[in-house]
Amino acid sequence: MGVIVLFRCLLIVLFGASIFLSTACTFWRKDVVPPLQVVPRVNLERYTGTWFEIARFPHRFQEGCVASSATYTLRSDGTIEVLNQCRKGSPDGEISSTRGKAWVVDKETHAKLKVSFFWPFSGDYWIIDLGENYDYAVVGHPNRKYLWILSRTPQMEDSLYQRILERLRNQSYDLSKLIYTAPSNPPSPGS
Repeated sequence: MGVIVLFRCLLIVLFGASIFLSTACTFWRKDVVPPLQVVPRVNLERYTGTWFEIARFPHRFQEGCVASSATYTLRSDGTIEVLNQCRKGSPDGEISSTRGKAWVVDKETHAKLKVSFFWPFSGDYWIIDLGENYDYAVVGHPNRKYLWILSRTPQMEDSLYQRILERLRNQSYDLSKLIYTAPSNPPSPGS
């Protein structure tokens, strides 16, 4: 009987130590980032319309795309029709387009959506920065593997771009992966 009690105590100590060590290691890991924050509220009627891509993280599904844009149309059932377009290879290249559907998953803020271009697959579309006048938007993903900086116009002032980059740094984005895609010379890279 004493051996069984001793064995149970040893198991409890080992279990407690493993929990402590895993928690401590997670706490001190440098790659652990806080949860991605979204904007407090999005008016979907104001958000719909055409957005021009200013910068993004590179992705296979946008390979070779330049002069990219996204047009969102609110549908009567509350979903959003998505039309993504770009020119292939150059600003004069062939137009490539794809249609999809988005829907709100956070009814309180309307800042967290899902988007699908190929049923049944969907991805997170989180609005993490938005101009007061809906003149720019930044779309991210909770694990920070996707990022788009969008504008209502094909160009963005360098000062605004730099402020957006600073807020993205504060959201723990690795901006070394960001590529400037607007059809002009890129703004200064900032620090």
